[in-house]
Amino acid sequence: MIKVLFVCHGNICRSPMSQFVLQDMVNKLGLVSSFVIDSRATSTEEIGNPPHRGTVRKMQKEGIPVLPHRAAQMTWKDYCSFDYIIGMDTWNMRNLNRMTKGDPEGKLYKFLTFAGSDRDIADPWYTGDFDTTYLDIVEGCEGFLRYLKEAGKISF
Repeated sequence: MIKVLFVCHGNICRSPMSQFVLQDMVNKLGLVSSFVIDSRATSTEEIGNPPHRGTVRKMQKEGIPVLPHRAAQMTWKDYCSFDYIIGMDTWNMRNLNRMTKGDPEGKLYKFLTFAGSDRDIADPWYTGDFDTTYLDIVEGCEGFLRYLKEAGKISF
């Protein structure tokens, strides 16, 4: 079982979108029984809130199911439970390193590194551009699945 946790600042835009996109890809590849995919926030600002309406609209436009979701903050228990904890940007990675006591098990990854880039995934809460965020997330998810395949952890 591959346990993946996406993390952004508030857990209403980028991280749930990443969760929904990767879950859709995994479902279409017939690998649903091989994954647990979830998302969290580094902050407490949006705790309990549903996905942002821009995220919901973009998922609906792309035909990707919006899963039941309420924003939650990442905990140490999450760190212990997940294999891959994937942050969206440099600021998220700084916060995650602090929250995980320096990432002693090497579980933290900046999302687009799986696609061969050090770019941040821009926060559409500020940019209003859910289309670009979506394209970056698809690129990251495809790269992550390639990474897992090349590492021999999945086959498709």
